Parts: sequence; structure tokens; C-alpha cells
Amino acid sequence: MATAEKPVMVVGIDDSEHSLYAFEWTLDHFFAPFPGTAPFKLVIVHAKPSPATAIGLGGLAGPGAIDVLPFVEADLKKTADRVVEKAHEICSSKSVTDVTVEVVEGDARNVMCEAVENHHASILVVGSHGYGAIKRAVIGSVSDYCAHHAHCTVMIVKKPKIKH
Repeated sequence: MATAEKPVMVVGIDDSEHSLYAFEWTLDHFFAPFPGTAPFKLVIVHAKPSPATAIGLGGLAGPGAIDVLPFVEADLKKTADRVVEKAHEICSSKSVTDVTVEVVEGDARNVMCEAVENHHASILVVGSHGYGAIKRAVIGSVSDYCAHHAHCTVMIVKKPKIKH
């Protein structure tokens, strides 16, 4: 008799405090309590911006812009490597061993929704920076976009504000 495949949980991470909080919260609630028998297959996805996007080249490369791209690419790669290393460290510290980590170049909103499709995920977990409506409208919100466009359940984990 074949065993049923576990549903897939995709967790989007970056190098922000909010993202790492959401990641740790997810591990603490869905994986660490069930060593070896977690209810989900874990896929961690980091969206690495393209160098042109990172320096704001919307097709408008000025003099010298091309010269900067290799340095920006190297910096983005270092950041991605740090994020992946941190994810592995956190998983290891919580005895979570069955994990896939991916770095995908592109806009985080699209990368997360595509990861859901590619892995046939049942749930997507993203953190929330807690931006207000105006800031969200201006810079966009990955969590808001995913909540409306991902073809699965989306869990947005917010870091509690410290009350004084």
C-alpha cells in the first residue's frame, strides 16, 4: 500500500526581521513539535531581485549603470547565501531536517506564487512588515499580493508589536 504524499508548505523568506520571525514561528508551530512526522513537506523560498531591478533600472540604463551591475549581482548573491545559511541554521537548531531551500531570481510576489504552483503547495507562509495602507500602496506588499493571487491558503505571520 502506497503512503500518501505530505501536503507542501512553502515559506517565503528574506533577510528581514519580520520574515525570520514568521519562519521561526512556522517551524515552532508546524515542524519542531513533530520531529520526523511533521504534517507538511517544507519548501523554503528566497526571492533574489535581479540586479537591474535592485538598482532601479527599468530599462533606463544611464552612463556607467552597466558597470555597476556585476557588483550589485555579487551583493545580491551574498545576501541570498546569508539567507539560505540562516534558514539551514534555524532548521538545524529546531531539529527540522527534511527541508528544501530554493533561491529564485525575480520579484518576490511572483516568485512566491510560482513556487506555490511548482510545488503544488497547500499553504504559503509569508511575513508581514506591518506597513500602513499608503506605504503598501506605494511600494507594494508581498503578503497582500500573495493573499490575492496564490492558488492556496496563505498564512501571513505578523511579529507582535511590543507594548510599553
